[in-house]
Parts: sequence; structure tokens; C-alpha cells
Amino acid sequence: MERSTTGPTPDACPPAPGTPLPDGAGAVSAPALAGLLDGMPRQRAATPGAAPATADPTWPPHRPLPRPWRLLPTPVGTPFTFAYAAVLAVTSLIAAHADPGLVHTLHQGSSTDVAHLVRTPVLVLLASALWVAGGILSPYTVAFLLVLTVLERRIGGARAACVFLAGHVLATLATEVPVGLAVLLGHLPDTSLHRLDYGISFGVATSTGALTGLLRPWLRWPLLALAAGGLLSDLLTYADPLTNWGHVIALAIGVAAWPLVRRWHRPAQGAGNRASIPTHPHPRTFAQLIPLVARDRSERTAAREQ
Repeated sequence: MERSTTGPTPDACPPAPGTPLPDGAGAVSAPALAGLLDGMPRQRAATPGAAPATADPTWPPHRPLPRPWRLLPTPVGTPFTFAYAAVLAVTSLIAAHADPGLVHTLHQGSSTDVAHLVRTPVLVLLASALWVAGGILSPYTVAFLLVLTVLERRIGGARAACVFLAGHVLATLATEVPVGLAVLLGHLPDTSLHRLDYGISFGVATSTGALTGLLRPWLRWPLLALAAGGLLSDLLTYADPLTNWGHVIALAIGVAAWPLVRRWHRPAQGAGNRASIPTHPHPRTFAQLIPLVARDRSERTAAREQ
């Protein structure tokens, strides 16, 4: 396309110094026009008295302050952990104040030994998770409250319950099935079929392992090392090797669940990030957008012609 070489029109030339502008603004001084080019509109900068643009204080969003009370369960925020903790509090009070003979009968009926697993597996697997071995002041009670609360806040109550129950069931079967096989082969006496086994420790260990996969590395690895070190030290004392092996297996199950819990955590995290993006404090109206669209179209046309 052939371009003409006619001189600039008066509208395209910068105004003479001291001449009032067509839009009613005041006269422009000579230094302000020194850097302007002929034939290039919209080169005027902001007026000298205009305030400099400041960054939007709402972007990026400020990091929230630590809220330690969120480590404890609440009926609204963590309904599963709160309700489960209430049930454990009731059963712990029963174990502490009821007749010892009655308590022993309840524990024996809830035990996940081989004999009960063969007869009523579902019932004893659920009933055994209603008791805290060592009472309400057991370290596993504190770990249950902290770990399950944080895990439920990150992946939801139903998924946290699935992680806890999966660890409780799988670790129980991993320790009791070998006992049954050893009795069948004659390596253990028949009394091993009726050992007392109940509590929430397997589920807590699995939940701890799963939670570490959702934490930042600076907190993940020290917490995982602390949990694994404590369980291995109990195993080396050889006081209750079957239960101690179950704790190690349960922690490994939680670590193996990292891909799953991370996939569960990403949708909620993405929704939270989208909700935290603030809207522009001064949105443009439709009337203000029309000149911008027209200018953009004219600039694109001019670029194509060149």
C-alpha cells in the first residue's frame, strides 16, 4: 500500500507553548512539550499536580495471622473430629469410673483379636475404635485432637474419616492375620487368638502420616521424623511387638496415601485461592470502556496499514 507524505495536520501537531488545549485544560509550558513527537496523539502525561499512582493495598492479599485455636475441633469447622472426640470422652469416663469387671468385659468384646475377627469382623473393627488405650490423658488422645482437626480442615470430614478408618482396619489386619496363620502352623499357642487389642492408635498413626504430606517441607520432615522415631523406639523396647509393628505399618499407610490426600486437598485449595482474589476497587463503567475499545481498534488498524 502506498503511503502519502503530506505534512502533519494541525490536529496532529503539538500545540504551541502557552496555547490553551482543546479539552479546556490549561496552557502547556515549553518543557512539557519538549519530548512530544509530531503526528502522535495522546502523548500528554499526567498533570504535574496529579498524585502518583499507588499500588492497590489489597493485592497481593496479606498472609493471615496464625490462629492456634484452629488446632482444636469445633462442631461447625470439624464436625467429625468434634463428634468422635465427644464419644471418646464418654467411653474414657466409663473406663475410668465404671466397675473394673464391666470395663474388662467391654474391652474384651471390642477386641480385634483373631477370634473376634473371624466371627464378627465389622462389629469389632468399629467397636475397638471407640476406646482409648491408656485413658483420656494418653498421648494418643492429644495426637488425635491435633492431627484429626488439621487433617479434617484440609480435606474434609468424610475424607479424614476414610483415612483414619483405612489405617485402623489395614494395620489391624496386617498384625492379626499373621497371628492366625502362626497359630494354624503351630508356631503360636491357641491363647494368641484371644489377645486384647483395642484403641485408636492405628488410626492416629495413619492420619499423622497422611497429614505430613500436606505440610510444607520445613514442617513435614521434622514431624515425620519425630513420629517415626517415637514408634521405632517403642518397637525396639520389645514391650508389645505386635502392637508396635502395627503402629509402624499404620504410619507407612499414611505416607503411602500422600498422592490421594494431596489430590483431595487441591480442589479446596484452588477454591480458596479464587475466593481470596479481590475485585478491583474502582471498576470501569461501560461508558468508560467505549473509548478504550475504539482506541485499541484504531491502533490495530494503524499497525496493519504500516
